[in-house]
Amino acid sequence: MENKKKGNILGIIGARSGSKGVPNKNIRLFNGKPLMGLIIEKAKKSKYINKIVISTDSSEYADIGKSFGAEIPCLRPKNLAEDNSPEIEFVKHMLKYLSDKEDYKPDIVVRMMTTIPFQTTEDIDKVVEILL
Repeated sequence: MENKKKGNILGIIGARSGSKGVPNKNIRLFNGKPLMGLIIEKAKKSKYINKIVISTDSSEYADIGKSFGAEIPCLRPKNLAEDNSPEIEFVKHMLKYLSDKEDYKPDIVVRMMTTIPFQTTEDIDKVVEILL
């Protein structure tokens, strides 16, 4: 069942640089690919997600995200990329940017994390199905 046209379903991936615990964890290689690339590939296979964006403060991370097919509409402000920055703030920042600059307002937002490499496309789709 192909449902990609069923509303605006946004996949958002947060990938800030500057991790102190595991430096550059979002672009660390796992099975030969950066963690960020793995989750982008899984999101692209979703039956539902029809826009994938990366929220990052790094132009290097942005380039990697683009190379895997994600959009990077803007770079995240540094104050939203600190160790203690609440996750919801970068999501709100991206939603405001997309609304203001692209007149894009998603019906559903799916937050995906680079640091969960075993998440599957089926997991992503099940979350969307629950919300639908």
